[in-house]
Amino acid sequence: MRLRFHCQNRIGILRDIVAHFSDYGLNVARGEVGGEHGNAIYLHVPNLLHAQLATLRPELEAVPGVFGVRQVNLMPSERRHLELDALLSSLSDPVMSIDMEGHIVAANRAAGQLLGVRIDEVPGLSLDRHLPELDLPALIRRNNARVNGLRIKLRDTTFLADIAPLHREHQDDVASLAGAVVTLHRADRIGERIYQVQRQELRGFEAIFQASPRLQALIREARRMAPLDAPLLIQGETGTGKELLARACHLASARGQSPFMALNCAGLPESMAETELFGYAPGAFEGARPEGKLGLLELTAGGTIFLDEVGEMSPRLQVKLLRFLQDGGFRRVGSDEETWLDVRVICATQQDLPALCAEGLFRHDLYHRLNVLSLQVPPLRECRDGIEALSMHFIDRAARQIGCRLPGLSSPALARLAAYHWPGNVRQLENVLFQAVSLCEGEAIEPAHLRLPDVGASAGLAGIDLEGSLSGILGEVERRVLEELYPRHPSSRQLARRLGVSHTTIANKLKRYGIGGEE
Repeated sequence: MRLRFHCQNRIGILRDIVAHFSDYGLNVARGEVGGEHGNAIYLHVPNLLHAQLATLRPELEAVPGVFGVRQVNLMPSERRHLELDALLSSLSDPVMSIDMEGHIVAANRAAGQLLGVRIDEVPGLSLDRHLPELDLPALIRRNNARVNGLRIKLRDTTFLADIAPLHREHQDDVASLAGAVVTLHRADRIGERIYQVQRQELRGFEAIFQASPRLQALIREARRMAPLDAPLLIQGETGTGKELLARACHLASARGQSPFMALNCAGLPESMAETELFGYAPGAFEGARPEGKLGLLELTAGGTIFLDEVGEMSPRLQVKLLRFLQDGGFRRVGSDEETWLDVRVICATQQDLPALCAEGLFRHDLYHRLNVLSLQVPPLRECRDGIEALSMHFIDRAARQIGCRLPGLSSPALARLAAYHWPGNVRQLENVLFQAVSLCEGEAIEPAHLRLPDVGASAGLAGIDLEGSLSGILGEVERRVLEELYPRHPSSRQLARRLGVSHTTIANKLKRYGIGGEE
């Protein structure tokens, strides 16, 4: 049991308090002094029972200078350790603290994965066997200052290492080296990181390019729903920007200045997803941290939790999430203590949740709890009227980031983009154009610069408007065929040979549909 004593800061008060536990044969495992003026004492008494505390409380509060005694969940150092550990765990880069013998003192989860060991096996490991050509302690002594961007190779991967020396002070105020904190950045992802940072400069609705009337209507709906403090379900295919829309809704709400945390439920084992979301108590299972772990929900207190691919959530997790949505309470893994939080839940999925409910794979009651507010993000193939403006927006952004001249977009290239089925949606379009700008050496992007894999094509009549007469429907199919083939056969004569019809027929059809500028 952990106790907090609100007390006077006087000499001998700790001795007087501890003496009462000694009289009952109780061992005090740890003590800490807290409070702004040292007016709080925290004691960890492992074997203290609630009945014993009820008997002891009058005696403890009778100690001169003690104003009150209450039970607490964590010691101050334990809470600091939990918060620091949560911060380190949230970093995707490996971070290690090493001593002056080159042994690892502490590390985050990413470092353990890199070294191929469990996180509890990392302390004490020597980096010499992984970095035989680099003497890190010698480098730290030689520089005695921060080193940035040192290129090293670890487990067949090249990293840029940032090394920050740690100093300790002796009694004579002379600082000496105690080790260093090493942060590793994968060399092949540095550019991607910079790009991602630049992409996140605008995170609200203004970051969502609204070139299509469909997208404009979606944003109008989202702006109306954002301030409503109720669960929101966002549905849409991969790459349509569901998380970007969720962030925008969060920022436009009253919780906009509070935390926004995201968890992708796809591909996570049930136990890992549960501990990531709800955390676990000290010693909850074999290999658990002795101090326990805060879950994303607790780290998001007062803010918004975003659960991506919620359709992948296990049945057990669905039950716990349903209970949290009903009354705001949950229990950490391995704990009987109730935790109550105020957190808004936004979920996203590319699956058909009603169909999953019908198959018994998703709870009906949870679906109705999540579907209080809903937004349907259209796929890019249904927003073709905005592809040109969206493409020029991405080309301009890519040119600025690469630092090259702004290229144009040729008519054949635009026709190729407009005719493509875009299985990866807006994210794929952005990536394709970023690559196209890097490949383009002329004045305009041509079809040859567009690396578009022919996979994931829409089957049958998907994306074709079946309203109207048969001739109108067939005309739309004809237009799409010509738009698809013209970039590969960029003249009426070539295209006529490809389709086995006369040059005049193709020329007239291209003119009718405004494809390729043919006369």
